[in-house]
Amino acid sequence: MKRILFVCLGNICRSATAEAILRLKGAHLDLIIDSAGTSDWHVGDPPYGPMQAAAKSRGYDMADLRARQVSKADFNNFDLIVAMDESNLVNLRSIAPADLRVTLIKMGDYATAPWRFGDVPDPYYTRDFNQTIDILENAIDGLIEAIDKSDQ
Repeated sequence: MKRILFVCLGNICRSATAEAILRLKGAHLDLIIDSAGTSDWHVGDPPYGPMQAAAKSRGYDMADLRARQVSKADFNNFDLIVAMDESNLVNLRSIAPADLRVTLIKMGDYATAPWRFGDVPDPYYTRDFNQTIDILENAIDGLIEAIDKSDQ
């Protein structure tokens, strides 16, 4: 069983949506999936309303999710921590334990062109919720492919 944590800034848009997408697309895989934010701004809040609406229109239900902040324990409880952008990756590295065993990676590393290696833009600011879902769907397809290859 693989344990995957998606991380963005507030855990109300990008990381929560990534969690919902992987839960649906990766239902055939033996995974534990969660999401968190590097900030504590929205702890306990549901995903952002417009993000939920955009996700729901594509079949992803996020109503049961609640924001939480990344904890030190996450570095031991997950096999893979996926940051939505470079800023959050830097934040994760700054709080990671010295004996880090978990893989830290950017979501864009799983995407294909034109999003390969890029950041997932924060729709809370860009207001382009559909673009964020497009990028996440693309990258999660790549993540699932990587998981399938590692299980062979």
